[in-house]
Amino acid sequence: MSGAVLQANKVSKVLGHGAGEVHALRDVDFSMHGGELTLLMGPSGSGKTTLLSVLGCMLAPTAGTVSVCGHDTAGAGAEELAQLRRDHIGFIFQSYHLFPTLTAAENIQLALDVRGETSDKARARAHDALARVGLSHKINSFPREMSGGEQQRVAIARAIVSNPSAILADEPTAALDTENGHAIMAILADIAQEPGRGVLVVTHDPRLLPFADRIHRIEDGLIVGVEAGPARKAELRTATAGPA
Repeated sequence: MSGAVLQANKVSKVLGHGAGEVHALRDVDFSMHGGELTLLMGPSGSGKTTLLSVLGCMLAPTAGTVSVCGHDTAGAGAEELAQLRRDHIGFIFQSYHLFPTLTAAENIQLALDVRGETSDKARARAHDALARVGLSHKINSFPREMSGGEQQRVAIARAIVSNPSAILADEPTAALDTENGHAIMAILADIAQEPGRGVLVVTHDPRLLPFADRIHRIEDGLIVGVEAGPARKAELRTATAGPA
């Protein structure tokens, strides 16, 4: 396990105003380290997606501090936050967010276009990312020609193509059956093996627990528990096991 790639200290977030005011997060402490797949689990309305958005620099906290790869976001303007997202964060969404008129490779290249990558270099990196998720044969396929699981693999390839330190996935298996969901989680767990990269998965699905190195549980905007996941426990057992 390497150092923290994302960290929140006493973060609160208030949404709305007056009678409609909602305390979505309350004094949340959170950290995600490189080399780990972390699950953020809780029921609907517990604050999971709000915390993901704050950690991903898409929402500013009402109180508290957030750091991304050691960069404190306090006082950062919109352009600075956008730069942090471009440099350090990759996003994966439940609904894939692929452009229907672009091929798999072209969807991935978009993530590099905003970073000023040249066409030839971007194309090569897109192809490498597709190979990483087992879709070399789908380079020229459009989203309508792919299954849901394949589309989510393209979304993962797009998230990792710029080599971010933090991958944030919001319910990435919710639209998939069990087999495809497990395949997606296996890919994310493999990505999280890299020491300088952490993967955070927001979910309410207990079937994802076996993939977790660490589990944060949230209810009513409060972190109510943090524990080592089965994957980390298995690793520790292997590391401490004596000779047979």
